[in-house]
Amino acid sequence: MTIMFNKNPLSPPDGEPRNERVRFHGLNAGYPGRPVLHQLSAGVPALAVTALVGPNGSGKSTLLGVLAGVIAATSGQVRYAEGPPPAFVPQRGAVGDTLPLTARQTVEMGRWGERGLWRWPTRQDRTVVDSAMERLGVAHLGARQLGELSGGQRQRVLIAQGLAQQSDLLLLDEPTTGLDPEARERITALLTALVADGTTIVQATHDLEAARSADTCLLLSDGRLVADGPPAEVLSPQSLSRIWQPT
Repeated sequence: MTIMFNKNPLSPPDGEPRNERVRFHGLNAGYPGRPVLHQLSAGVPALAVTALVGPNGSGKSTLLGVLAGVIAATSGQVRYAEGPPPAFVPQRGAVGDTLPLTARQTVEMGRWGERGLWRWPTRQDRTVVDSAMERLGVAHLGARQLGELSGGQRQRVLIAQGLAQQSDLLLLDEPTTGLDPEARERITALLTALVADGTTIVQATHDLEAARSADTCLLLSDGRLVADGPPAEVLSPQSLSRIWQPT
């Protein structure tokens, strides 16, 4: 797979500027003996929320992992506009409740890529962590064990960890799954505010309400792109009926 970091706006073949933060073409990925993504081609608009939508097993998390650089594609091309590497926030379940981590220590993990695992936090690191926790409204939870937090609090701590990486591209895996309606609404409002502050967000979700609040959607089914565009068009009853079977 080819990964390219560009210093100029991504452009289509005709040379007209395209305001995209990421573009991928002919993307194939999966695991030994189990291909997941099949010839995906699409773009991620800058300064917007893009929702990767689809049922379980559709390839949402795999695509997010490829964009984050934690899963290697077998072929295809990913091109990034100028900017720092993406910040990746995994599902809440990926961080074990049994780990003896406080909320602040969890956010501080977002600085490891900048300073390394074994170096003490610098004054700059502490300032960045403080700012991220205040931005997400979790500064008062700093001394609490991660496993003691509610689902919504824990999710905000993990997003703060992503912000601590100081990237303008934030990749979130199921940020609202398992949360109550109030917590989901709060996370959605936070994401909208982050975009207004200059962040591009990609979230994998099967929460249709969260997807409808996004600026654009990529609808996946069996590792293939079914539709791409505004939520009102992509999440139409006709499109959804093609990939979600009634239970």
